[in-house]
Amino acid sequence: MTAPVFVVEEVPAGPEFVLDGPEGRHAVSVKRLNPGEDVVLTDGRGHWTEGVVKAAEGKDRLVVMDLHTIEEEPDPEVRITVVQALPKGDRGELAVETMTETGVDAIVPWHASRCITQWRGDRGAKSLAKWRATAREAGKQSRRVRFPEVAEALSTKQVAALLADADLAMVLHEDRDTPSEALATAELPKAGSVVLVVGPEGGVSPEELAVFAEAGAHPYRLGRSVLRTSTAGTAAVAVLLARTGRWS
Repeated sequence: MTAPVFVVEEVPAGPEFVLDGPEGRHAVSVKRLNPGEDVVLTDGRGHWTEGVVKAAEGKDRLVVMDLHTIEEEPDPEVRITVVQALPKGDRGELAVETMTETGVDAIVPWHASRCITQWRGDRGAKSLAKWRATAREAGKQSRRVRFPEVAEALSTKQVAALLADADLAMVLHEDRDTPSEALATAELPKAGSVVLVVGPEGGVSPEELAVFAEAGAHPYRLGRSVLRTSTAGTAAVAVLLARTGRWS
């Protein structure tokens, strides 16, 4: 098992560092770390260092020693962004959690026309904050040091602009009347950005498909079964990561 990950504003250079606040409380009172155990400190933006627990003080102070040189995880050669239509209830956080654990690089909430859920005002701000907190916690849980970015929610027009700038623009779509290519055999770029749109439970509307096609996006399918919107993105990211070599 790799060392547990804790988030800091700035990765310390040593020789000792005190992890306190909510992260310190989690380390001391929840994880119950003991002297001699290894930990990883990261800013969630790719910078990280390893250290060894020297002492646990009170309920929320962890003293870390023997800090290593600060490392930086390079940006991926193929960056994968999922545009996620807003699911109902807490299934949005489920989608963010599992996509983060799988390895997605960025998540963009999307106000699709067939979404039952719509983010407006304070509710929208709270929902976005939940998605970002979920990505942070899932990043820690999965031992990542570069957490996925969770953007502001976009309209269909804004998503089309994002697709137009991608090196490969894709839309997950299952429709007998719309020819689609298997995601597992799609030709991927060796470097650059892949943007994948995941529609709502009711699917991507014909009007949205037309807008995305004009932006250069093509329809792709996962397989014979139709997945829920909260799981389709995770399955698609797994396929793409395996094919880009990041899972090798």
